[in-house]
Amino acid sequence: MIRTDALDLLPVRTAVPALTEALDSHGTAVLCAPPGTGKTTLVPLVLAGLVGAGPARRVVVAEPRRIAARAAARRMAWLLGEQAGERVGFTVRGERKVGPKTVVEVVTTGVLLQRLQRDQELTGTDTVVLDECHERHLDADTVAAFLLDVRETLRPELRLLAASATTDAAGWAQLLGGAPVVEAHGVSFPVETVWAPPVRPVRPPHGMRVDPAQLAHVASVVRRALAERTGDVLCFLPGVGEIARVAGQLSGVGAEVLQVHGRAPAAVQDAVLAGSGTGRRVVLATSVAESSLTVPGVRIVVDSGLAREPRTDHARGLSALTTVRASRASLRQRAGRAGREAPGAAYRCWDEAEETRLPGFPNPEIKVADLTAFALQAACWGDPDASGLALLDAPPAGAMAAAREVLTAVGAVGADGRATARGLRLSRLGLHPRLGRALLDGAQRIGSRRAAELVALLSEEPPREYGDDLAAAWRAARRGSDGYGARWKQEARRLASQVAQEGPTAGGGGLSDDAAAGLVAALAFPERVAKARGAGAFLMVSGTGAEVTDGSRLRTAEWLAVAVADRPSHSASARVRLAAVIDEDTARLAAQHLLASGEEVHWESGDVVARRVERLGAVELTVRPLKDAPRARVYEALRDGLHREGLGLLRWTRDAAGLRERLAFLHRELGAPWPDVSDEALAARAEEWLEPELSRARRRADLGRIEAGQALQRLLPWATGEASRLDELAPERIEVPSGSRIRVDYGGEQPVLAVKLQEMFGLAETPRVGGRPGVPVLVHLLSPAGRPAAVTADLASFWKDGYRGVRAELRGRYPKHPWPEDPGAVAATRSTNARLRR
Repeated sequence: MIRTDALDLLPVRTAVPALTEALDSHGTAVLCAPPGTGKTTLVPLVLAGLVGAGPARRVVVAEPRRIAARAAARRMAWLLGEQAGERVGFTVRGERKVGPKTVVEVVTTGVLLQRLQRDQELTGTDTVVLDECHERHLDADTVAAFLLDVRETLRPELRLLAASATTDAAGWAQLLGGAPVVEAHGVSFPVETVWAPPVRPVRPPHGMRVDPAQLAHVASVVRRALAERTGDVLCFLPGVGEIARVAGQLSGVGAEVLQVHGRAPAAVQDAVLAGSGTGRRVVLATSVAESSLTVPGVRIVVDSGLAREPRTDHARGLSALTTVRASRASLRQRAGRAGREAPGAAYRCWDEAEETRLPGFPNPEIKVADLTAFALQAACWGDPDASGLALLDAPPAGAMAAAREVLTAVGAVGADGRATARGLRLSRLGLHPRLGRALLDGAQRIGSRRAAELVALLSEEPPREYGDDLAAAWRAARRGSDGYGARWKQEARRLASQVAQEGPTAGGGGLSDDAAAGLVAALAFPERVAKARGAGAFLMVSGTGAEVTDGSRLRTAEWLAVAVADRPSHSASARVRLAAVIDEDTARLAAQHLLASGEEVHWESGDVVARRVERLGAVELTVRPLKDAPRARVYEALRDGLHREGLGLLRWTRDAAGLRERLAFLHRELGAPWPDVSDEALAARAEEWLEPELSRARRRADLGRIEAGQALQRLLPWATGEASRLDELAPERIEVPSGSRIRVDYGGEQPVLAVKLQEMFGLAETPRVGGRPGVPVLVHLLSPAGRPAAVTADLASFWKDGYRGVRAELRGRYPKHPWPEDPGAVAATRSTNARLRR
């Protein structure tokens, strides 16, 4: 019996006439309705003709999460007075409840993707509802693009509704061909914001890690909220681990503590959604409770302000969820849950001043996630680069290129990017292509059952208490009676059935469990095969370093297949969270597309290295010295060494360095034809001035025997005749009035002549270099002991104004040397007074 009273209370009913008219006239529509209005439950029933006077149609509702799909189907069935599986059913991975009378089927977007790949026309389906499209999950964006393609080319009569819990619908309306936007306004009550920052600073999240002090603070805010307010508490946390830790700190709070997330048992999910019986409840939830689920009885929201988003480090070959600050849009959704049934309060566990620094909206998954599965879906659809798909955001080119590399390596796409027969098989498994490859190839070597069990273990990371050894975690899962173990067994059975449909496999004997675990992990993540470097450090074949925690048995392994890793803050190496021991043969088998051998001649560690190397990606397997390396490659290595380490590798005498400085001065002051002798210029013209010596060299020591001064002579402008003027324009030495020939230092911005003051008596004009009018040298006038006494570029001015002060200061210190009152009237000298008198 239809529960008319409950249906009449759903606010979305007022928007139903406009919505049905929009779909009838346009074929597509966007419905904006806040959580709890009935957009997920009443609208599909109306569109299927189960409620109201509309015609009978078959409706498929796509939800981003399994928990939401089950909940929506059960709620709709309850509104009809039925059980799920009658006129309303659901299909999620590993579970299906539909019957011959089912006309509304709730599925996950992943299930709908698989269905579209098998039957592009969606035979028998009249309307598709894409729920929670505002969350911008990658599968949902992909499903929308495929459905629009189907409407345009195959089934223009297929009706498509995008349902959003926010009012930001302009992009979806445009994507759906200018679809009408229908809004439904929910009944909402005022929600008071309570700012509850921690007393002491907490470390920001990094990777999957959340500061325990922050979780302790969230637990304390929950206790505070229970004491200050009435009603149930809904607390938002980023993940399952954080939920468990906060739950552990809430013992004795005087309320029932429930945990809601995608992995929670169905009985717990049902209990949460059914509402409280007696007593208060604290519901600890992930972002699934933002809009996908409506939790009755909530008057208080406690928000950690954190969320999880996928991230891919293409340079290191690491993909994982990471903890981020939630967007302002998500925070509004969360706070609104406190005002669904009555006035409420939202406790925010951060300072109000931080609010403006938060992102406005969450990142669309297509911008930040690993796109390997998306690229395979696009290839199987017939659009390998996804350029023809109607997407709100184009996939990043770099992420698509990385995805195609993976798909090519596992044989899922050909050289043209189109899906191979193997790629089609992988796409039907409902797994990431990496895991699909491990399942199919692993089954041929260890049997379908063991391969399925290991892939199931990799598809949902096991609890941390299972440890970091994949083989040990496998044994723990087999023994386990916890929620993870139950889910794992169900997924393993599903995968084994999938493999059986693909054809016969091996019997499963031969390899031990440890070896089998290593083989499957290596097949799934060949770029993460890693060789030991000592002290728990490893090098993955991708080139990324990895470290195993102290106390792990994995530390003593020679080779590992790393299944799960992340990169801690301020660390260049990844941290291994789950891996299996393998041997070199398994490494070679799994990563054979990275196996290469050849001759290497390059500059390394300060010298030419010539060797014959067999390597697996970045890991060297065998290395042998290469005798009689090709001269051309040695030459390039030496050139590279000069470029990296500079011309100091050559032999520079004082005269050679002086010649270079003189040439640099002339190039700076006169330009061509005097050569540029900077490091960059000389390295670029090495063949002009270092030959034939450079071609004869074989190693660093040979470079050190090349006389740089003699080689530089080759760059002088001999052809124009200017080379003969070198000593005239930039003399190495200048003769001063005393008769001494003093070396000029051209190393600075201005040439320097450092000479004892007495040797310059009688010289009124400052010497110049560089031709006419030339550049005056900077004269460093020295004391008799050779210490600086004065610096001038204008001798006449010095003798007139500066000499008197220098004379007064130094005359008493050096009485044996001449200090005439008029230095212009006496002869310059190198001698003391006594020698002058003789």
